[in-house]
Amino acid sequence: MNPIAFQIGPIAVHWYGILIVTGILAAAYLSTYTAKLWAEDPQLVWDALVWCVFLGVIGARLYHVVTGQPSTGVDLQYYLQHPLKIFATWEGGLGIYGAVAGGALGLFIVIRRAKRDIWRWMDITVPGLVLAQAIGRWGNFINQELYGQPTDLPWGLYIPPSHRLPGYDIYERFHPIFFYESMWNLATCLVLVYLTWRYRDRLVSGIITCIYFIAYSTIRFLLEFIRLDSPAVGEGMITIAQIVALVLIVAFLALMIWRFRVGQKPQAASASAGEDEGVQVEETQGSESTGAEEEATDQVPSDESTLPAEAPAEDVAFEAQEDAGEEKEEA
Repeated sequence: MNPIAFQIGPIAVHWYGILIVTGILAAAYLSTYTAKLWAEDPQLVWDALVWCVFLGVIGARLYHVVTGQPSTGVDLQYYLQHPLKIFATWEGGLGIYGAVAGGALGLFIVIRRAKRDIWRWMDITVPGLVLAQAIGRWGNFINQELYGQPTDLPWGLYIPPSHRLPGYDIYERFHPIFFYESMWNLATCLVLVYLTWRYRDRLVSGIITCIYFIAYSTIRFLLEFIRLDSPAVGEGMITIAQIVALVLIVAFLALMIWRFRVGQKPQAASASAGEDEGVQVEETQGSESTGAEEEATDQVPSDESTLPAEAPAEDVAFEAQEDAGEEKEEA
């Protein structure tokens, strides 16, 4: 497959570059949508875009140059002998871990100046980031790179002899590593957007970011077992990318737990305050009801004040004797 899409005079426009730019624009537009979901200013996405792309490309290229691919003969020693090749990004060779690190630095610079929550803005941008990865991986297909071990599976990718790694000349079909990762990244993007849309009112800032790093590092760690062009460490049992993936998985699992605890503290405090307020309300209502009962008791007339006073017993007996004497005289 021809890696050159078209030419403008002496300038050759490569498919790899077109897909990278497409991924960047898709990430930016998706980030404006998620920014609105989080009630943040979407203009900050475009303000940060230049910084993220500039530092992201530098980081991606440096990661590729430093780690290298000894199996292809393009490693650090090669770039030291041909320093101008470091700038030939159109030939491929961008490390995603370096791109994420550089892009995160660019985002931090802009968001720090805007005095916004960096964790919230990382949550806003990572769905777009993983979408850009899903699109950009197809550039590896155009360049006939990033494939795995030979396979007889129906979806095995045919690699022409000119692009086969040394020692694999007799094989024709290989695992399409780029396709596996692209589909995983697309699914991750959909999950992150759904979580943002559905649970944004409950999510602690930073959780979406942690899910992204754990998800991507997991698939990267697994795919490295069947990938052919990754630089290995020591006897070749594990690759540099797998070490980075393991570190990121552990780090962001711990970070997720910490972010959950940080997010629960204000809720616990508010719940405690609510209980105290409820107790105070009950006490106030109790005192008011007691006062009302006392007032009602004061207003009810007593039996002594309403009943007529009884005449003394001696006065009654004296009056009875006088009546009897008067009756005798008349007789």
